[in-house]
Amino acid sequence: MKRKKISPYITIILSFLGVILVGTLLLLLPIATKGDVSLTFVEALFTTVSSVCVTGLTVVPNVGETMSLFGKTVMLILIEIGGLSFLTLTIFFMVAFKVKLGISESFLMRESLGQGSLKNLENLIIKIVKITLIIQLIGAIISAFIIYFSSEMKFSFLKSLGLGVFHSISAFNNAGFDVLGTSESLIIYHNNIPLNIVTMLLIIIGGLGFVVLIDMFEKKKFSKLSLHSKITLTTTITLIIFGTIFIKCSMWDDMTLLEALFLSVTSRTAGFTTYNLSLISDSCYCVVVILMFIGASSGSTGGGVKTSTVFVVLDFIFYYIKGKSPKAFYRKISSKILMKSLALINFALLFDVVMTALICAFEQESEIGFKEILFEQVSAFSTTGLSTGITSSLTIGSQLLLCVSMFIGRVGPLTFMGVMNKQWLYESEEKIKYVEENVMIG
Repeated sequence: MKRKKISPYITIILSFLGVILVGTLLLLLPIATKGDVSLTFVEALFTTVSSVCVTGLTVVPNVGETMSLFGKTVMLILIEIGGLSFLTLTIFFMVAFKVKLGISESFLMRESLGQGSLKNLENLIIKIVKITLIIQLIGAIISAFIIYFSSEMKFSFLKSLGLGVFHSISAFNNAGFDVLGTSESLIIYHNNIPLNIVTMLLIIIGGLGFVVLIDMFEKKKFSKLSLHSKITLTTTITLIIFGTIFIKCSMWDDMTLLEALFLSVTSRTAGFTTYNLSLISDSCYCVVVILMFIGASSGSTGGGVKTSTVFVVLDFIFYYIKGKSPKAFYRKISSKILMKSLALINFALLFDVVMTALICAFEQESEIGFKEILFEQVSAFSTTGLSTGITSSLTIGSQLLLCVSMFIGRVGPLTFMGVMNKQWLYESEEKIKYVEENVMIG
């Protein structure tokens, strides 16, 4: 009897669920917190989901003061697993120990990394893990020295080193968890230029995507990069520049240029903040929500609908107006990619609307407004982690809904849609051809 192969999409989902289950149980242990403090099941679950999904939202008032060394270590491991994905790490060790990979494992790698081909995936996995460790190590060393010599808070060198490691991994993986000892993220460091720059660089590098980083390292010149890398870099730089301009103009004297730049960078799925987000203007709020919705780039540690997705859709609109087929950098964009981009954006919009409505229903008796709930939902689904400060005040039902949003946002809407595809191993071909007929739109 022929054994039926399990869809790689289902395997990806189950791997994340397995890590979340183990992480929740570990954070429920008494040694995960300091003193007599202990986490409830929902608090442990929420913290685990936020860590694995590299979000940064938390219902624990002060992670740095609440979690013990064991608890922080568990969170750090969960963030690393979430950023690289459990499957990537598993297959990396399989490759390292020369375990032969079958067709299912190859498909798992392809889907997990968002690749269109099965070629050279083993080498890609090794390069991804190596480049991740090297960047995080450099970031940890620099962050440790900055924290040690900072005037905001005084730490011993050993403490600074530990904080530097956590901060580097959290920033590179776009997690946004802060353990520097305050409950207000990096607000007290809003004028610390070195820490701001290092944090932003780690966020940007982690958000570009592993494939783009490798492509840049190997080819070095922009003209030689792949189309995906060119689109990713162009869109990322554009969003950072225009995001900074719009945020600064909307806040003007109430926010410095450095704070506006940091908010523009971190809004695209990082979660750190150097400004109290409950004080931002309505126009700034709109810009931040849009940046969160877009998110980082494909194959990166960040979430959102991704920069390349938005580029493809906007590029299609531009060329549709001109009556031409979409193209970029002298390359044609396939209709298959366009359809996938449209499906992803429409799913994300519909999902955010439905989940926001459900959370509003749970919060009918609270004083939390629609604007704050929408902000929280978009932040959770895009795995950004920014918050106006309402996370711990939400009902348990709302917190569980945010867990679902973070999970689907990190695993990827396309992965969940792919579960319905029973022909995942082969290119599906419709045996029946239907007659086309026009439908009125617009």
